Amino acid sequence: MMLRIKRVPTVVSNYQKDETEETARRSSGCGKNCLRSCCIPGAKLPLYAFRKLNNIESENVVLGIENKDPPVAFLDSLILGEWEDRMQRGLFRYDVTACETKVIPGEYGFIAQLNEGRHLKKRPTEFRVDKVLQPFDGNKFNFTKVGQEEVLFQFEASEDGEVQFYPSAPIDVENSPSVVAINVSPIEYGHVLLIPRILECLPQRIDRESFLLALYMTAEAGNPYFRLGYNSLGAFATINHLHFQAYYLAVPFPIEKAPTKKITTLYDEVIISELLSYPVRGLVFEGGNTLQALSDTVSDACICLQENNIPYNVLISDCGKRIFLVPQVISLSVIYASWLSP
Repeated sequence: MMLRIKRVPTVVSNYQKDETEETARRSSGCGKNCLRSCCIPGAKLPLYAFRKLNNIESENVVLGIENKDPPVAFLDSLILGEWEDRMQRGLFRYDVTACETKVIPGEYGFIAQLNEGRHLKKRPTEFRVDKVLQPFDGNKFNFTKVGQEEVLFQFEASEDGEVQFYPSAPIDVENSPSVVAINVSPIEYGHVLLIPRILECLPQRIDRESFLLALYMTAEAGNPYFRLGYNSLGAFATINHLHFQAYYLAVPFPIEKAPTKKITTLYDEVIISELLSYPVRGLVFEGGNTLQALSDTVSDACICLQENNIPYNVLISDCGKRIFLVPQVISLSVIYASWLSP
């Protein structure tokens, strides 16, 4: 008998409620410091302004370091410092550092974690699982409903080309800031969410601008243990509001160690390879004469998949230098299970 791993919808915010609780709250007012129009006027949040990289002059420029350790180290320490602050304030649903994690012996070295807290208070899936692209529904949970205490900082491009940090900056509602927030049901240390242009309420679908932002964040962090990923609907995403997941892992993912075979090199020097001797098929993207060239190549591939209703996962590793794209198949068993959910 073939065994299947089923994704359990998880809670990513302390304000994630079912429709009954949300309706009851509307009748009595917001009652929390959220990111919607009821609470956002006059609100301020920390702002990290990163330096946009246009031309790759050297490998160090790709990583955003150029022998200037403080900016890179600062973003890295900012994420971890703010994340640990939220942990001390009790905003997480459990202590992920107490979860047992181990590498399974064998050819691939898969990573297993016993995380019982992540599966408590299960929710029914709030959207169809057989459609990769679905319209945003403001009546369902989305990240504008999180509390401002769950947001670590705004993440935007610097206007003067220099890295800047502002401990308290107004929220520019007109330009819809991108933010980094905690995932209250973490799967690893430093687990955060990157939410591009949060107030635009974009559905979970890749676009060029958002993917480039994710690549900038990975490169700016400059930490090889920092991974950033994306799950489409139908491939383990449980919230239809555009977001990326990121966290720290001290060991490489099995896919990062898999052998590859070069398929082609594009005109902008982006190298595309395929995974070899690995349980699933996938593509690896690296190189490129600009960071945007690499980003556009991957995002265009993602757009092609999602427009053809093919779910997929993305992993950005090696400080943004390698990107893995794994197409998936929508499981009929998951579809049937969603139909049977109360």
